[in-house]
Parts: sequence; structure tokens; C-alpha cells
Amino acid sequence: MSNTIVYSTFFKMVQESISDGTFAKLTLAKTVGKPELQNIYIKLHLEDNKLKYTFTKKIYDGEKHEITSIHEIENLESELTPYINNPFLSALLFTTEADITMKLSKKRIANIIEQPPTFKNADAVLIAYLNQ
Repeated sequence: MSNTIVYSTFFKMVQESISDGTFAKLTLAKTVGKPELQNIYIKLHLEDNKLKYTFTKKIYDGEKHEITSIHEIENLESELTPYINNPFLSALLFTTEADITMKLSKKRIANIIEQPPTFKNADAVLIAYLNQ
């Protein structure tokens, strides 16, 4: 299976977890080398009764910094895909049903692994949005 198909499958799982109310958070991690950009964290955000997401970049350039911006939920895949493989080798989707990890091997072949869930509760913003 090509990496493009694996990426699409993974982001479909992200969208489904948001739709079905099980999304807890999304993290890009495991960098190649020692880049300034260390992690990216995605959490949901409610603005004007519309579900969006916060995009937080954790940067270390001698000092730790966090840069947070808010984006439309529809743009999640297109915003995150450029960071996969450069510099991140894994994307971790935490849901109340499973922890879903998309990893790139040393040969840069993507695969998806599911494990038991870390989180028992979905993102509080998502629950508030679904209950409105």
C-alpha cells in the first residue's frame, strides 16, 4: 500500500473519531535528527459554535517555545501532511476506543498500528460541541 493511501486512511480515522465523539487528541512526534520543531499537538477548539482545531508547535531553539494557531477542521489533513516524514516519523491519534499510530519505517514506508486506548474520555470541547 502506498504512503499516500496510508496517510488518507489515517486521516479518515481522525475524522471518524471526531464525528463519532471518541477523539481525545492527535500528536506528531519522533523527529528525524534534531530539528527545532519537536512536536505538534492537535486539540479541538470551539469558536462561534463551529468546531475547529488548535495547532500547537513545540519548538526548541535553545529555549522552549510553543506557537499555537486555530484552523478549520476541514484543513487538518492538508495542514499536517507536509510535516509527516519531514521532520516527524509518527502521528498518534488518541481516541477513547484505541490509540492509533501511523509510523514511518527507516525506509519511510508508512503503516498503521492500533493499541488499547490511553484515554477514557473524549476531548471536552468535542463533547460540548456534540451536546449543543
